[in-house]
Amino acid sequence: MKKIIRNLAAAFLILAFSSCSDELDTKPLVEQSFENLLQQDPNAAQGLLSRMYATFALTGPSGPGSSDIQTNDAGESGFLRGIINLQDFSADAMKNRWGDDGLDQLTTTSNWTQNNKFFRYLFDRVYYTVPQTTNLILALNNTNVQNKELYISELRFLRSLAYYYMIDCFGKGVLVTTENYGTASPLPEASRTELFNYVESELLAIENDLPMTNQYGRANRSACRMLLAKLYLNAGVYTGTERYNDALTFVNKVITEGGYTLAPNFVQNFSGDNNTSPEIIFPLIADALTSQSFGNTTYLVNGSLNSDTMPLSFFGANQGWGGHRATKAWYGLFGNLNTSSDARAQLFWTAGHTFEMDDYKVWVNGYPSTKFRNSNFSGPSTATGFSSTDFPMFRLADAYLMYAECVLRGATGGSTSQALAYVNSVRTRSGATAISQSDLILDFILDERARELNFEGHRRSDLIRFGKFTGGSYLWPWKGNVLNGTAIPDTYKVFPLPLTALDANPNLTQNPGY
Repeated sequence: MKKIIRNLAAAFLILAFSSCSDELDTKPLVEQSFENLLQQDPNAAQGLLSRMYATFALTGPSGPGSSDIQTNDAGESGFLRGIINLQDFSADAMKNRWGDDGLDQLTTTSNWTQNNKFFRYLFDRVYYTVPQTTNLILALNNTNVQNKELYISELRFLRSLAYYYMIDCFGKGVLVTTENYGTASPLPEASRTELFNYVESELLAIENDLPMTNQYGRANRSACRMLLAKLYLNAGVYTGTERYNDALTFVNKVITEGGYTLAPNFVQNFSGDNNTSPEIIFPLIADALTSQSFGNTTYLVNGSLNSDTMPLSFFGANQGWGGHRATKAWYGLFGNLNTSSDARAQLFWTAGHTFEMDDYKVWVNGYPSTKFRNSNFSGPSTATGFSSTDFPMFRLADAYLMYAECVLRGATGGSTSQALAYVNSVRTRSGATAISQSDLILDFILDERARELNFEGHRRSDLIRFGKFTGGSYLWPWKGNVLNGTAIPDTYKVFPLPLTALDANPNLTQNPGY
């Protein structure tokens, strides 16, 4: 059994949490204040903290049919499911065939509107998590709960993580802080730079307050540094000012001080017992029995399986939803899958499927990715309907590739030889051929990030940072809703703000082009 944070203090959560009916209403969402709650039972603090971690992996507090936000289908509303939908299905490597209203537009990077429910789900998730963490921070500040400073630092990290996706996906929003929480009037619109500066300041403030090691599933100093490094890596996109030196500084701290090592086998990071991996820096917890959700890795595992062409039990599942398949933009990077020595090239189901995705709505067009599975890496496992595979939000291989990218982009303080060593560590771990220094260029890094990190919620951001998401210089299957791809407008570098958000706060303005 995984040693994870499951003490959700359910009795208290029934009192403390309610569904967010208005994502931009900053008034308290609780009938009983957190201060009263904590005074009655100081042990509730860790349960409430656990509940805030759970907002990234679960849809609601009462099982897979519950949701913290308003939705007609709780399973669709999960934070992680939103990240995958917006970051991976909108990019080159992964496509979904269900044809759902909203998801179809993401798969084809076309017809994006403010009414797309999946934009609203992620937006609402952010503005559920941000006010709740802020409320709990204020409550803890007024108590003498044991370990309260640690809890507050973790809550500030989680709030920053939620804001990070607001910065990356929507480019603006409102800034809810401990200073303005509970304000009756609608808050002003905060620009991308304002949100960036706030998250940066929060993470810098808590960096040394977080411990180097923490309970599995909780943020430590390396998780904070990794989020800072990602913020800085994309700073040129977010603010117009590149911060590769800062990105290198913090990713180097993760590498040299965090104590993480690459898992000996790539698949260990994506199996049902991946809590044993020495590589995962910050996971989102899943458990088939005690933390069931259609919004965590169950979505990745079951959504990529179909009994029509695949043996479900081999991957530890007893349900296959037949939705997700990779495209040649991903598996084509490995060359001939039948002869490739790269273990990552073997994680596509090819039997009964076609290399080309002539119709993204046909299951057998394209290869399903079997990267995520519910079967254990070590020892036997029992097939279940829900996944027990934790989602590796941050892991060391990503840090290695980030280091190399920063060096190639001219960051000072790094080493090209060290960058090459890190990249080759990632490659040779999977049996891929080591490269030479002359091979190490930015385009290679982008491709290697695809080979290593696709389906982990990074691809859209990577393509934008490399200048290949919009326009027509880089095409992929069904980009712009055309079989072989077509140019899409630069306005698609951010998503439209949901209509519900605009209606809730008249200070918000729509992103250009929508």
